[in-house]
Amino acid sequence: MPCSEPSGEAMRRRDFIMVIGGAAATWPVAARAQQAERMWRIVIFTGLAESDPAAQPMVAAFRGTLAKLGWTEGSNVLIEYRWGAGDADMGRRHAAELAALAPDVILCSGAVAVERLLQATRTVPIVFAVVPDPLGSGFVENLSRPGGNATGFMMFAYSLSGKWLELLKEIAPNLTRAAVLRDPAIAAGTG
Repeated sequence: MPCSEPSGEAMRRRDFIMVIGGAAATWPVAARAQQAERMWRIVIFTGLAESDPAAQPMVAAFRGTLAKLGWTEGSNVLIEYRWGAGDADMGRRHAAELAALAPDVILCSGAVAVERLLQATRTVPIVFAVVPDPLGSGFVENLSRPGGNATGFMMFAYSLSGKWLELLKEIAPNLTRAAVLRDPAIAAGTG
């Protein structure tokens, strides 16, 4: 039996179903477009004072790099700062507070800050910089595979220590002795 043209009522019903079906198919897209992009929370924790001349250029460089990578402060990333200002008690309070906030990541500088944070949390990811000996300090299990919740950058490569002696010998060719002073009461890299 040959197909006949749909009647007027059948045509309207088919058009209506197509419109509803098309609208339903676009609902998830529209809903996603209306939802705000996830706001990521980064905390910067440093032992410096906010007024320290070295602090603000570091913060500006960090913000600038994030912006170049598409992270806009207030739009898709929230950055909070905690300044230790060389005060050990303040550093402990900040570390406990930050662990309780559970940010997406904590960026910190200095071994003391890392030590305080690891005492406060073993779940919040910690990225550190300017840490002389993260392995000797017990912050990471291994330099290539840190394990745990902390990772980051050493202050300098161990191989540089030998270069320092070479440089010292070039500066003072008649040098026959060199000494290293270290306080054994201070854990590696936390002083």
